[in-house]
Amino acid sequence: MSLLSSARRIVVKVGSSLVTNEGRGVDAEAIANWSRQLAALAGEGRELVMVSSGAIAEGMKRLGWATRPKELHELQAAAAVGQMGLAQMYESQLSAHGMRSAQVLLTHADLADRERYLNARSTLLTLLAHRVLPVINENDTVVNDEIKFGDNDTLGALVANLVEADALVILTDQRGLYSADPRKDPSARFIDNAQAGDPELEQMAGGAGSSIGRGGMITKILAAKRAAGSGAGTVIAWGREPDVLLRLARGEAIGTALHAATAKLQARKQWMVDHLQMRGAVKVDAGAVGKLRAEGKSLLPIGVTEVQGDFHRGDVIAVLAPDGTELARGLANYSSVESRLIARKPSSEFEAVLGYAAEPELIHRDNLVLR
Repeated sequence: MSLLSSARRIVVKVGSSLVTNEGRGVDAEAIANWSRQLAALAGEGRELVMVSSGAIAEGMKRLGWATRPKELHELQAAAAVGQMGLAQMYESQLSAHGMRSAQVLLTHADLADRERYLNARSTLLTLLAHRVLPVINENDTVVNDEIKFGDNDTLGALVANLVEADALVILTDQRGLYSADPRKDPSARFIDNAQAGDPELEQMAGGAGSSIGRGGMITKILAAKRAAGSGAGTVIAWGREPDVLLRLARGEAIGTALHAATAKLQARKQWMVDHLQMRGAVKVDAGAVGKLRAEGKSLLPIGVTEVQGDFHRGDVIAVLAPDGTELARGLANYSSVESRLIARKPSSEFEAVLGYAAEPELIHRDNLVLR
């Protein structure tokens, strides 16, 4: 059975060679085909995120460049030109199938910085809640080292972690993962199932197979390993396989399935439990204890009686019962300074106190684990 058969939230990553037909410009037919499949899956109640390569390749085509430039400023210029065509194509094709879309440009720095990470997460989850399909690409017009050494396979895995996806699908120009490069070794064995993070997989992987894209099979294996850290399984499959996304969602085994060793919720909560040092804590009243323990609710600021320590948004903090014992821990949606201002207050007063209103919860139940 496919990893996608029970997946509700899915990140799909497509490579440059597929999106631009090996660099000959944005492939309208291919994008229309994926858009049709994405719309059908959305109609089933699934949440989809697209991570698409192709901006630099499309820009090269528009600028008349036959080979990928080496100069950083030329790569950035190609990305700026190509991003226009790429976004326009996705918007028009998804719209034709009744889907709203949004362009989101990210850098690795966005996902390394605590607050920018949470801001990006909030934006993407809001888009999904409004049934808008985010089309994500690396912001190649402003990055430096990432444009030379980065790859969108890694970005796909980071996005899967960011939105807590159930599955990551990497569509490529290969059928899946082989024990060796099948184009060079006719005895190469196809791998249909394996565990993400298996060191043997990394030893098998070869280098980049396309003159257009930057990633090879090794980047896909490492991406699967990264995605598995948050409990998401990964499928690596040929992007031009007929109805590949629909068939995977129906349970058909296509490509290589790399399974996560730890379930999604368990992986996230174990990460929070393993925090040995926390920057702060909040003490709550008896009513909040009941809401957290008996009802599985989020922690609201109105139940907070005291804020301890100095922490930032996104830090793991402790939740203390009235007697000071640790009741839970989780990710703070507000800093310690902000938490002190909104403690004992309803969410309706946040904007008056802070000048803005973000999340109504101090710690959302999805980001909280009871002790």
